[in-house]
Amino acid sequence: MKRNFMILLVGLFVAVFVVACGKESDGTEASLVAEAYLKALVNKDSTSLSTFSCKDWEAQAAMELDSFQAVTTELEDLACSRTGNEGDMDIVTCTGKINATYNNENMQIDLSKRPFLMKWQGGEWRVCGYK
Repeated sequence: MKRNFMILLVGLFVAVFVVACGKESDGTEASLVAEAYLKALVNKDSTSLSTFSCKDWEAQAAMELDSFQAVTTELEDLACSRTGNEGDMDIVTCTGKINATYNNENMQIDLSKRPFLMKWQGGEWRVCGYK
């Protein structure tokens, strides 16, 4: 009986360890997803954008994508990192810009002014909005 208890305890410890390792604590994976989200947005890739979005954010992500359809876009100096958390969400702040051009008019969107709210959902980090 004591041996079974020890096996159960070790199994439980291993399970907790595996789950904890799946969700990177340093925010690297969440930062990479934020970068992928922005690349999908600029590349006008609706399928990828949806993949990187929380279920509750998908409609907003689609509207955000629609706003870029008529402009030429590019990312400049993109870098993202985890900067904190809020409840069950991590905050990821990116630096760099989205350069958008329409009819020879240029506009720059400073990415540092729109920190992402990232949530672990469905076994992956996903963009759930902006802070």
